Amino acid sequence: MASVMIVDDDAAVRALLRQILEDEGHRVSEAGNGREGVDRFSHEPHDIIITDMLMPEKDGVEVIMELREKFSGVKIIAISGGGRGLDAAFNLKVAKDFGAFATLAKPFSRQEVLDAVGQLLADG
Repeated sequence: MASVMIVDDDAAVRALLRQILEDEGHRVSEAGNGREGVDRFSHEPHDIIITDMLMPEKDGVEVIMELREKFSGVKIIAISGGGRGLDAAFNLKVAKDFGAFATLAKPFSRQEVLDAVGQLLADG
């Protein structure tokens, strides 16, 4: 199974993702904002990182850009429910443009999460 880092400022979203992933045997760690996520990932890289797009400290675009610069092969899943006057589809398109491998719009299903993680793991 994989090690997955969840970066989201919403504790409920982190808890939901943790439960979904741990139920499938993945190891999970969490960060409550983008700055914390990048710092933790830099010290302990994971197989996959799931990042929200709108967060304090560093937003998802900054997280994606910084991690892709430092770890070119990092596998990133971006998630968004919209906000700040932008819809989720726009945020997720931007995430793809900056290097996210997969995107999920909130609310997402358990199966959508597992499919995205499974696809990234299958792609090697």
